[in-house]
Amino acid sequence: MRLTIVPLTFRQACEFIDAHHRHHRPPRGMKFAIGVARGGELVGVATAGRPVARCLDDGITLEVTRSCTVGEPNANSKLYGAVWRAARAMGYLRLVTYTQAGESGASLRAAGLVPVADLRPRSGWTTTSRPRQPRGVDGVRRTRWEISSGTIVSGDSSCGSAVSADTAGQNGQVRQ
Repeated sequence: MRLTIVPLTFRQACEFIDAHHRHHRPPRGMKFAIGVARGGELVGVATAGRPVARCLDDGITLEVTRSCTVGEPNANSKLYGAVWRAARAMGYLRLVTYTQAGESGASLRAAGLVPVADLRPRSGWTTTSRPRQPRGVDGVRRTRWEISSGTIVSGDSSCGSAVSADTAGQNGQVRQ
């Protein structure tokens, strides 16, 4: 049986992520979710939403906020490819996502994404004025991955950008 892309509701995606994701809780919101099934059984999900990094939230960039499978071969790369096709159909010109140190990124490479920035570990989101519970994902190096169509003009350098081959310029504008 082959892998099939299926539509999902926010609730379905969150339930799957809650049950199967190694280190993240379900996202707080999303633009859309996509699932992948084998023989009618859901074996993976991906959610896409606005970029978490404010400097990437330019109206033309979408972020894969969660990707989660039960270990089904090729499910992750199929999800990333489907998210990118849907994002382009919706008018987005760039898709970004992140891996943690120790994750190979093989599924991302298979879907055409390339690493564009190595990011230092975050100390966490808690502050004295707004304490937050640790989630176990702080203090980990990350890599930002990207795929784009057209030429995207990179925004703020504080996002830790390493400019990709088809990313250049300033102010988050699109060059035609």
